Order: sequence, then C-alpha cells, then structure tokens
Amino acid sequence: MDADGFTLTVTRELPAPRTVVFRAFVDPNEFAEWFGPHGYTVSQIQFTPQVGEHYRIEMQPADGEHFHVTGEVREIDPPSRLCFTFVYEQPNPDDVETEVSLSFDDHGESTRVDLTQGPFKTEPRRSLHQDGWNESFDKLERFITAHA
Repeated sequence: MDADGFTLTVTRELPAPRTVVFRAFVDPNEFAEWFGPHGYTVSQIQFTPQVGEHYRIEMQPADGEHFHVTGEVREIDPPSRLCFTFVYEQPNPDDVETEVSLSFDDHGESTRVDLTQGPFKTEPRRSLHQDGWNESFDKLERFITAHA
C-alpha cells in the first residue's frame, strides 16, 4: 500500500503502432468492442475525448445485471497520454473514485501501454481492477490483431 491507498500498475506491449492503440481507447465504437473482462460487453457508451467531458459506459456481464461506469476526462494528449476518473454509479461500499492514467510509448510496430489506477480503498478492489484490465488488454490485443 502506498501513502494514499492501493495503486494498480499494468504494462502491456501491443502489436500495433501507437496511433492505432490510442484510437482504440478514444473511439467509442472501437472501445466498445474490447473493453471489459472476459464475458462482459459494452452495451452502451457515451464518450467524447476532450478534457472536462463526462463519459458513461454500460457494462453487461454474461450472467448478471448491467451496471454503469462513469467519469471525466482529465487529460488527453494524442497519441501519447490519456487520463480519466473512474467510478461505479452504484458502488460497492469499498469503491471510491479512482484516476486512470495511460501512457502510450511508440516502439515502431508495437506500442507499450503503461496504466496506473488508484488509489483504491482496499486490496481486493485493486485486485478486481487488475484482473479486469488484464482481461481487457487480452481482448484489445485480439481486436487489434483482427483489424490489422
């Protein structure tokens, strides 16, 4: 645990140029194709990639009730940086608003994505998000490969 709570870090190398990977995060149609853990789909998304704009994502688990994630775009510097807040509309008692920061580093034909999110109130909530992001990155890699 750091001084402000539990922080998540994920690094992933993706097999596409930085502009392609960045677009997958800011184009609502592309984002809806890959975001979420395995078995989850994005049934609706409202997202405008501009600082100060609010977003809302409706997620649908394979078996369960849909839920919403919301937040605000805090920073956008195409194609190298994206930051936004993240909170559930009907949170678990251990959920708090977190900030997601992404950097996209050009490695020629691939892109290194560094993600940090936090601070989380508890380790189980940090771990839940870690699993979700890792599964989302798996889906993103398949999406990128299929659309190359």
